Order: sequence, then structure tokens, then C-alpha cells
Amino acid sequence: MDGTWTLEPSVESAEPAQIVEPTWTPERIASLIELWEEGVTTAEIGRRIGVTKNAVIGKVHRIGLVPRVVKELPPPKRNVFEFTGPACMWPIGHPDADDFHFCGDQPLGGKPYCAHHAAVAYIRPKEEKKPQAA
Repeated sequence: MDGTWTLEPSVESAEPAQIVEPTWTPERIASLIELWEEGVTTAEIGRRIGVTKNAVIGKVHRIGLVPRVVKELPPPKRNVFEFTGPACMWPIGHPDADDFHFCGDQPLGGKPYCAHHAAVAYIRPKEEKKPQAA
């Protein structure tokens, strides 16, 4: 030995390499473009063509598809529980309606409702009849 060494090819490296199919075939790219233009979400596009959402996003950027316009979001519903102090909690309207709110008037002491709504909410017990003496 002269102090040099060489790497002999092993049996493993001599075998032909496995062919790896590309992730982005022309068919997948065509499907991506079509689904993108239809407005399908990136996650759904990925599920349909067999890649991840992030792969879809990356390919969209690389091929230069037009970014989607984010639709204007409706204004957030106001927090119906924002009160500055004690308030009547009588609900007015349906909770799904935009104009749903609580009464908000001054409640009776120890009660969640104002005098008007407490009169509606609470039923006074009937007085018990006293047995008559014979």
C-alpha cells in the first residue's frame, strides 16, 4: 500500500437508482390551475390532486397564478355583554339576529332584570288559604 485509498463501488451503488416520479406532473398542474380559478381552497386542491396544502401554495407562487382577492369580511358582531355597570339581562330579539341585544336598564337589587322585566319573569306565589276555625 502506498498510503492512498480508493472507494470501490459497492453492490448497492451499482444497482440502478429507483425512478422517483415528480410531484408536479403536467396533469396535476392543469388540475391545480383549473381548481384555483374555480376558487377552491388550497387545502381542498391538495386533497383532490394528492399533495399537501403547502405544496399547492408553493406551486401557485412558482407558476405565478394571480393571488386571490380576499372577500370583504362582514363586520364582527358586537359583544352584547359589554356593559359599564349592572344592567338588565332580558334578551331582546333572536340571538342569531343582527339587532339582538339585552335590555340594559338598571336592574332591581339582587335580580338580573329591571322592574318591568322582573314583573314578567317572576310569578308571585299565591297566598295559601288559612284553614277556617269551626
